Amino acid sequence: MAERWTVIVHGGAKTIAPPAEQRNRAGCSAAAAAAAAVVRAGGCAVEAVQAAIRVLEDDPAFNAGFGSVLTADGQVEMDAALMDGTTLDVGAVACVRRLRNPIRAAAAILRARPVLLCGSGAERFAHEAGLELCRPDEMISPERLASEHRSAHDTVGCVVRDRAGNLAAGTSTGGLPGKHPGRIGDSPIPGCGLFADSALGAASLSGDGESIIRTMVAARIAAGLERLDAQQAADLLPSLLARVGGAAGAIVVDRDGAVGIAHTSEHFAIGIQTDRMDAPAGMIHAREWKGIQP
Repeated sequence: MAERWTVIVHGGAKTIAPPAEQRNRAGCSAAAAAAAAVVRAGGCAVEAVQAAIRVLEDDPAFNAGFGSVLTADGQVEMDAALMDGTTLDVGAVACVRRLRNPIRAAAAILRARPVLLCGSGAERFAHEAGLELCRPDEMISPERLASEHRSAHDTVGCVVRDRAGNLAAGTSTGGLPGKHPGRIGDSPIPGCGLFADSALGAASLSGDGESIIRTMVAARIAAGLERLDAQQAADLLPSLLARVGGAAGAIVVDRDGAVGIAHTSEHFAIGIQTDRMDAPAGMIHAREWKGIQP
């Protein structure tokens, strides 16, 4: 199984209007292709996850990076995290405003002593690590100023199993539209919005952050992989959220590279590529995966 590799990304658990369907498919497909290129070239899972999420952060169709929604103060505040399933290292940032790609800052923290840095402290760490800072207003996409885009509230994420069997997971988000400044959701919190353990599997979440935090969904899905296959573990999602409510979506890869997808939202933007596929596939619903599994 050492040569088997899997890349899966998500562009958020949400409702996707028909005019936006192709854009979501294409964006997720492009992100999966970027991660797959890293793996094919011999790169590791952590590098592939970062590559995929940078593509999504740069695409204003998604609520991350340049596409982030605005707080109640009309500013962008972004969260991101990256977890290495082999070492269990985690790097995360929250409430950052001056970083073009928050996932790069999370990657910079990954091997450092801190796990999670927020606000100006996270930006200072990133700058000292060589990342360029920008003005906060440069992170506001014109699309997010349009009324039809103000209500978006999704997260982007990626899970990868590389050719050596290493797993990694990542997330990035602009959070909730109109959120209270300083609000932090599930995305940068390991065990909630993401989790990776190469001995078990990995998961990345999107959805109602407060509900995901209260139920620690990613960790509980990963624990389920001790006895369940990837799809069965992903299918735990509705029952895990039952006590607190809220919509969410989960992508899961087990230690052998098998994929699981589940969501309680109307749609779930997804991109997938594996060593058995000639090209990435973009989808907006989990049921589409069943028709193309290699």
